Amino acid sequence: MTSDKSTNSSDANPENSAENANGAGPESISDKLKAEAEKNRNDLLYMRAEFDNYKRQAIKERSDLQKYGAERFVKDLLPVLDNFERALSMKVTAENYPTFVKGVEMTSSEIKTLLGKHSITEVACEGQPFDPAVHEALSAEATDKVPPGHISRVFQKPYKFHDKLIRTGQVVVAQKLDA
Repeated sequence: MTSDKSTNSSDANPENSAENANGAGPESISDKLKAEAEKNRNDLLYMRAEFDNYKRQAIKERSDLQKYGAERFVKDLLPVLDNFERALSMKVTAENYPTFVKGVEMTSSEIKTLLGKHSITEVACEGQPFDPAVHEALSAEATDKVPPGHISRVFQKPYKFHDKLIRTGQVVVAQKLDA
């Protein structure tokens, strides 16, 4: 009789018999949801840790770039410095003066080539119209060599790095001659 009661109670509730047959009772659904939530939580923590590592690496790379960014330029500059030091260590006499001047001119040419290689270019300005965005007027002088408002002399040349002005030129601006 007890076996009939247990059979009858499971037959009376068809949902229980279907859940028991599939092994997906209310407790196992809850367990599955908890397991999925735990997996999602672990995935989130993993992704957060990955992102934190990425941020640290990006900050380190940016710091290294600022710290060592000029390394290539410096490596190219050192041989030019060596040439200057050799020139300075040389005792200049009347006999070797032309050779000394030629060596300094060659070193100057090396520097200009090095600057060009690293996208640093001189901005032509002598005889050009005065531009306050590029030039700093130190004074004005009356002259007929260049038109008024144009640059007659240059004390410090302006330079650009790529397309950005990195140093203004210090110039003298021409004025009209007084008659």
